[in-house]
Amino acid sequence: MKIYLISLGAGLIVGIVYSLLNVRSPAPPVIALVGLLGILVGEQLIPFAKTLLAQEPAAVSWINQIKPHMFGHLPKGGEQGEVAHRAATDIEARS
Repeated sequence: MKIYLISLGAGLIVGIVYSLLNVRSPAPPVIALVGLLGILVGEQLIPFAKTLLAQEPAAVSWINQIKPHMFGHLPKGGEQGEVAHRAATDIEARS
């Protein structure tokens, strides 16, 4: 969750800088973002309906299917150092 808040804060800072410089943002209009949200939610309706028709608990579908797809997997602490170490090792192996 922390990474999302950092991302939001960075976006707010960039937005303020754009406003101070009187520059228009290259971001898509809000209507396009709402449409993308609709696509993301719509993709999950059929799997969710199948879960309900199979009389499985809705929580199972939410935890295993919908939540990971809609919100992505949250980063875990400590992985960044391991990824950086693997990248450095790969670079050294190539040289």
